[in-house]
This record gives sequence, structure tokens and C-alpha cells, in this order.
Amino acid sequence: MDLREQLARFDAFGTKTVVTEMAGGVPVYTNEFWTSKQRAGHALHEISYRACFKPQLPRFFIERLTQPGELVYDPFLGRGTTVLEAALLGRRAAGNDVNPLSRILAEPRLHPPSLEAIRERLEVVDWSAQVDMPGDLLVFYHSETLQKVAALRFYLQERVDSGSNDAVDNWIRMVATNRLTGHSVGFFSVYTLPPNQAVSVTRQRKINASRGQTPPRRDVLAIILKKSVSLLRDGRLPGAVESRFFTGSAMSESPLEAGSVALVVTSPPFLDVVDYAGDNWLRGWFNGIGLLPLTQSRTAADWRAQMTLCFRELARVLRSGGAIAFEVGDIDRGRIRMEDLVIPAAAEAGLMPQFVLVNAQEFTKTANCWGVSNQTKGTNTNRVVLLEKV
Repeated sequence: MDLREQLARFDAFGTKTVVTEMAGGVPVYTNEFWTSKQRAGHALHEISYRACFKPQLPRFFIERLTQPGELVYDPFLGRGTTVLEAALLGRRAAGNDVNPLSRILAEPRLHPPSLEAIRERLEVVDWSAQVDMPGDLLVFYHSETLQKVAALRFYLQERVDSGSNDAVDNWIRMVATNRLTGHSVGFFSVYTLPPNQAVSVTRQRKINASRGQTPPRRDVLAIILKKSVSLLRDGRLPGAVESRFFTGSAMSESPLEAGSVALVVTSPPFLDVVDYAGDNWLRGWFNGIGLLPLTQSRTAADWRAQMTLCFRELARVLRSGGAIAFEVGDIDRGRIRMEDLVIPAAAEAGLMPQFVLVNAQEFTKTANCWGVSNQTKGTNTNRVVLLEKV
């Protein structure tokens, strides 16, 4: 059955698809196309990153538009949802992001070590090492906790510098990066915002004062082990995984070969809605990396021009008949429909719009914790433009 017909008949969640049409004849299919339940994907997905989509989104397209062994690519890698879901489904995976943090978060989960190997490696870390640590970070951490975080940071960097860094080190780095700050005892820090957004030192001082809190001691080793157990509770990936990761602009030519990609599933920055570099400043410190500002276009015209460059590169790497599922959401309380910018940008690159899929459902925003509710600020629906290289 043709994918458009599948969408028109889709009723897996008890609602019928509403079919409308954009100016220019592009059909729009609106329904609940994947579950609204939280944590419904594989446990390996449970790494926080700002504005990431659910694993059900890439799965929906990977299952319908590719075969096992084909290459799936995400040029705006983020936390790696697309590449991990592709690997879980037996596809080859490739990912790119302008910020090196994305590779740090994504690659280890495609090649996870055993719990025994993780436990043994943590036991050889010199947790008592006296190393330099920024005093300002005591606003987040008890002094003993910060000393251990800094000791782990020093150990991991020494492993890299000596050339002895391996998959176990990469896993520990990834988990520790995800546990730096958060709003429960499962994190190294005192209560703060969720782990996908580190506040400034000044803001954290205000949070501490308003809550009358001081950073408690945390057992860094135990927290890393507990999170590792949780991530691996559904098992590791089936079989060997072929994956490639790059760090660079999605608007530049990647190392991927022309015509090698069967499917792209991705979500670009939406104008200047999210400050990814600012949100991840503490993760950058822990990993000794500078985080580059992403494509923070402030006007629709600038954003469209940037996406045209991106689409030209994607058209190069796509095979004939290959597809792009380009998730763009809606912004400015729904007043800006990003597909209105995507379709002409893609057309300039020689890509043909097939349809727009709108996944409309009630869901819980992480942003609820600081007063941003559904259907107010931020993105409120998944709006996916399906493009094809003909």
C-alpha cells in the first residue's frame, strides 16, 4: 500500500486521519501517528537533550521507507535518537552535528559495554585525585562531590591524551555528562532544572536561595552505575552496528558518499527558539570542549536560506528515490508553520515535497517544571515534511 494511502487510513490510536491540502497541492495528514506515552522506546534512548523528538518518530519512517542494512542519516544529530533507532532496527546509521557534544552522547549507546566492564573501570579511577576545579561550581555541587566530578573529568581526559581511551571510557563519559545537573537525587547536583538545560551560576544561586537549599553529598560512582543499569535494562543492540559520526555544519559537504543514503530523519534548530550552546555550557566544561552556536537564524528568510544549503547537501547524499522526513514543529504559538519555509527551500535544492504529516496529540512537556504548558510556548505538534529525491 502506498504510504499516502496508509496515512489516510491510519487509525491505530482510535482516531481517523484528517486530510487537507496546502496551497500548491501538497496533502496534509493530521492524526495521532505514534504513542504519546513517555519512555515508550528502548531504554538506551533515555538521555536528555533539549528539544529532542521521541524515538517513535524516526521509527515510523524507518520501518516504512527503508530495509535492513540501508543507511539512515541525521545531519542535526542532537542526542542521537534517529541513529540509535536505526541501529535498533538493523539499519546502518550516520550522524552529524556542529557541536561535538552530540557524538559524545550518541556514539557510546550504539556500542555499549557490559555492566561488569563499566563497574571494573570505575573502580580504577583515582576518585581522590586533587585537581583544579572551578569554585563557582560549588553552587551546584557539594565540595566532595565536585572533587569527584573533577577527578573523573581529569581521568577521562588523561585517557584521551594517552591514546588509551576506549568504549568503556566513552560510556562513562556519556553517562556522567547526562548526570551533571538535574532535579532529583539521581544527579550529581543540588535541585536545579532538568538535565537538558544547565542554568547559569547566577541563576542557580537564586534557585538555592528561594528553596533554602545547599548542595548535598552525592555518590558519583553509584549514580553512574545506577544510570548504566537503567540504560541497559532492555539489553544492548542486536548484532554488530555499522555507524559513522561527523562533527561539522549540516550546510557543508559531509564525508558521506553521493547517493549512499536511503533515508534522512532529522529536526533542525527552529529559528532562535533554543540556545543549545548556552543550555549545555556545563556539559562543555566537563568534556573540555567549546560548544559552537547553532543555526540561530532570527528571521524566516535567513532560516530558509540556511535550510536551502542543507537540502542541497542532503540531495547529494540521497539515493534516487530516497526520502527526507524533516520535522519542524510549529513556533510562535502556532503562528509560524515551518513547513511553509521548508517546501520552497527544498524545491530550490531539487527535492520534491510528497506530503506533510502532523502528529497531533496531548503530551507532557519537560518545560512544565518551569511553567510552560502544552499549547502555549515552544512547539506543540510534530510537523514532518516528507521530501523525495526523484
